[in-house]
Amino acid sequence: MVHMQPSALPDCCAPPTGPPAQCVFESGPEAAGKARRYVRELLRHDDNPLDDTRLADVLLTVSELVTNAYRYGTEPGDSVLVKVLTTDKRVRIEVHDPRRKRPRLRNESDERARGRGLHIIDGLAARWGTDDREFGKAVWVELER
Repeated sequence: MVHMQPSALPDCCAPPTGPPAQCVFESGPEAAGKARRYVRELLRHDDNPLDDTRLADVLLTVSELVTNAYRYGTEPGDSVLVKVLTTDKRVRIEVHDPRRKRPRLRNESDERARGRGLHIIDGLAARWGTDDREFGKAVWVELER
């Protein structure tokens, strides 16, 4: 179920006081790539475009959040919701999944191939956190423009 498809986006985004743009993705290995493409297309239409470096940071954040939601917050058949809200100063990304278990920073290790995503987010974000929802949680990240 897609609330706003990239091809249906207007030439400019809703004002920051409007509702966030959102899209639902079936949970699975392809979800992060689909979410990145959606967010890239959405931000391409923003009134205040991001420079290439900041856009790359936002897309990396989307990848990490959606990958974590897929791996740790869903079961087969579940979906993840990605919300994007922009202001003149920040880009906020939220990823909702149906599980209440909160993400946590793990100790860094050269022996593990996984477990670095939240460290990446922590380094890029102006702030981030987790909010409980009626059915699951939302992990959100705010990045400075």
